[in-house]
Amino acid sequence: MGLFSFNKDSGEKAIDAAAENSVNASQLMSTIQSYGYDVTDLDIEVNGDVASVWGAASDQATREKVLLALGNTQGIANVEDKMTTAEPEPESKMHTVQSGESLSLIAKKYYGDPMKYTEIFEANKPALTNPDKIYPGQVLRIPNL
Repeated sequence: MGLFSFNKDSGEKAIDAAAENSVNASQLMSTIQSYGYDVTDLDIEVNGDVASVWGAASDQATREKVLLALGNTQGIANVEDKMTTAEPEPESKMHTVQSGESLSLIAKKYYGDPMKYTEIFEANKPALTNPDKIYPGQVLRIPNL
């Protein structure tokens, strides 16, 4: 997939206030593992604001979720994808949330139906825990329907 760019000043904070103002690989590994993604031989390296990730994802959706979980972490500006997928599938679209947007507005844009916001919400779990809690700069998976 290559290199993905994110807004390093937005996103979930992967470090506590007492920690250094940077993200380390073990913190990111803990986050990915806590989500329960099915990835074999997962490895993450962080160099400044770039996270590089290796491993074999069980499917394309899992691969994309791992990339987004890393990129939607405060302090990470780019994610270098070096992962493989057991069964390649078409990539999902990615959408960067703008101020004032909701999942319903995003669903209407991509699917023509605001009620399909649940598809976007489900495609971004467990990183999204509430369909009303998205933020500007966050990158979301827009699955193919």
